[in-house]
Amino acid sequence: MSRRSFLRSSAGVGALALMGGGASTMLAGCGGDSSGSSAKEITFWNFYGPAPDKNPQSQWFVSLVDQWNKNNDVKVKLRYLPVAEYLAGTALQTAFQSGEGPDVFLISPGDFLRYYNGGVLADLTPKLSDGAKKDYVEGVLDTRMVDDKIYGLPMEIEPLALYHDVKAFEAAGLSEADLPTSWDQLLDVADKLTTNKRFGVLFETIPGYYQNFTWYPFMWMGGGEMITDGKATFDSPASVAALQFWQDSVKSGVAPRKPQGDGAGNASANLASGYCAMQQTGIWSVSDLQLNNKKFEYGVSPLPTPSGGQYTTDLGGWAFVANAKGKNPDAAVDFVTWALASTDSEGVDRSRRWNTVVKTNIPPRTSVRDAADAKGAFSSPSLKAFIDKVAPGGRPEPRVPPEVYKAVSDALQAAQLDGADAAKAAADANATIDGFLKTYDGAPIL
Repeated sequence: MSRRSFLRSSAGVGALALMGGGASTMLAGCGGDSSGSSAKEITFWNFYGPAPDKNPQSQWFVSLVDQWNKNNDVKVKLRYLPVAEYLAGTALQTAFQSGEGPDVFLISPGDFLRYYNGGVLADLTPKLSDGAKKDYVEGVLDTRMVDDKIYGLPMEIEPLALYHDVKAFEAAGLSEADLPTSWDQLLDVADKLTTNKRFGVLFETIPGYYQNFTWYPFMWMGGGEMITDGKATFDSPASVAALQFWQDSVKSGVAPRKPQGDGAGNASANLASGYCAMQQTGIWSVSDLQLNNKKFEYGVSPLPTPSGGQYTTDLGGWAFVANAKGKNPDAAVDFVTWALASTDSEGVDRSRRWNTVVKTNIPPRTSVRDAADAKGAFSSPSLKAFIDKVAPGGRPEPRVPPEVYKAVSDALQAAQLDGADAAKAAADANATIDGFLKTYDGAPIL
């Protein structure tokens, strides 16, 4: 299961939080009984393993837990939930609301504040050595920290890029020299690639955290921000232009109103199937295409920029977190810090295998990156493009409360698919965000 389809599916939780008065209300009963703080088994809910198909990513999770359980009195029990159940369904919500939330689970920066503000996340800092903290790439921990304390450890860094179908380009009389570097060029090239059987380009159209995640770079490249110095600034010309650009791609017919498969983060279901000739997706699609479409010829390039804009991309990535109110918070913290922050050779190699063998992404730790480089992990043309051209200039996925996410999502949907005036959609969202910020009393929004 890709991170993208998971984020897309978790959109429903924002609505639940809003209906329940916010994250702190939804998660108020999130932990276990404090008398169970010495429980000998803790649970780890995730959407990787043990999966029914026993894929490589699932096997990595199973092996991780097996290794821990062989050497520790407190055992970890994996619970695999299909993505529809993990957040968009009822399993996780019901568990937290009934005081039976998992001891360890996965979150993205986009959902960090829901859990932190709800009192769920345990402080990992006391169990992290100075060496372990310094090993993390500068800035990668920022969206997992509050008041210099670390509440989540990232597994990966996942930049977004533009993929293209080499044969589709050739059939349209185009070459690598025609790869678009501006928004206008992208629409022009997409038009040339569009046929009665294929769209020229694909952006996510399904509402959710993933769609927001993929749209943010277009706002940023024009100098836009959702919030500046504690005030809503979503109605900026840059936000309006980015909304208009995505609307234009659909309105002109070069981009579809709906992706194939589980969303626009799935390269096999969309680009490789011939549904589109260009697709915005992330570094994880390299391993997807290698596993499922080895003979498919594709290229990777940075996202195009608007006229006068500055290139950037969104750097996502999942993190392990521990439940501060779980059955054994100390053991949960120990497991999380051992799993992702061990600095011995075994720990470094374990992370290297996750980042570059069973999945493709950029290691969040310097030692792991060095180990991966020594193995030639980024020597393929596609991964080399990510390292040399795509990731530099990127910025971390923002962390915002569910209310802010929802306002942006509504604006994006209204402009992209409903044909709403982009300026009005941005203004409406800005008013919603502004009203929310006046009463917001949680951790800093980044």
